[in-house]
Amino acid sequence: MQTTQMQALSPKELNYIADSISNEEMLIKQCAATASITHNPQIQQALNQYVRSHEQHLNTLVNALQQHQSLAPTQS
Repeated sequence: MQTTQMQALSPKELNYIADSISNEEMLIKQCAATASITHNPQIQQALNQYVRSHEQHLNTLVNALQQHQSLAPTQS
């Protein structure tokens, strides 16, 4: 069985993940805000599903960062 060792993320990859986290947070807020003011139950249900989906994306991104935290260089 072959094990793959994780490599440290590059600064470009870290920036991409940080941007993605910001985007997911923004989408969660926008969907939740719109769901709270809509009067159409079907649209509200769809928006709440989008909120859950974006929360899962956000958790995936944060977990990826946490898994690579031990590989990050320390600052002196």
